[in-house]
Amino acid sequence: MNTPFIFIFIFFFILFLSYTEATKCRSKGLNIKSPFTLLPHHNNDPNFNLYCQNTNTTMIHFPFYGNLVVKSISYNTRKLDLIDPKSCVHEVFLNLNLSLTPFRYYYVVKNYTYLNCSVPINGNSIPCLSGYGHHVYTVKPSVKVPDSCRAVKTVEIPFGYSSYLSDNSFGLGLTWELPERDDEDGDDGFEEERTWVHLTTKKGLVVLAAVAMVMKMKILYTKKMLVSNEDMENQFSEDLLAQQHKIPQALG
Repeated sequence: MNTPFIFIFIFFFILFLSYTEATKCRSKGLNIKSPFTLLPHHNNDPNFNLYCQNTNTTMIHFPFYGNLVVKSISYNTRKLDLIDPKSCVHEVFLNLNLSLTPFRYYYVVKNYTYLNCSVPINGNSIPCLSGYGHHVYTVKPSVKVPDSCRAVKTVEIPFGYSSYLSDNSFGLGLTWELPERDDEDGDDGFEEERTWVHLTTKKGLVVLAAVAMVMKMKILYTKKMLVSNEDMENQFSEDLLAQQHKIPQALG
């Protein structure tokens, strides 16, 4: 491969990379596509922005709460499975406010009240929320609050605390709603697919344009080399003929 061609190829390869959006945090990571976007590429709706932590963990940020790990994304069922990095699912349930986001719990939710008690009561307290001198429980709102307890908050969550459910991702399944569109925009329920096809097509056009330009430059360079070789051959022939004319003269 000729040196000029190598430089041309490198140039257009860098150009292609500049138009290519990041879609994974690592080679075997989650495939990120519409409506989600992997930073530093920004989404029109910041609620769908994801980012990489330590280059290999996909994260999502919730306003007024913080960050959660993205375990998996199912685009067909619109399910986002999350993991609490602090291993305290009920702290997430207690503090996560989804009303300001397009997300809702994927599972059926019921009202539960969190109690903070100075002494143990019947039931299992939540270890990650409890400590010396206070014990936190989840109970149904209809339960009478004991004198040694105070109600912290009543929230809609997938389930109350159970010692049998220790997985820090259990219940952290969310679904999302896409922004409503006007009828004149032609909303047919396939906006997500159209957006992904548009992005893929745009990348494909960039690749085709780069390949076409490289091929054109290669052809021009080849033609130039052929012309140069032809000129050299013509010059060689002229020199050879001149030498042949000089030989008889020298002999005479």
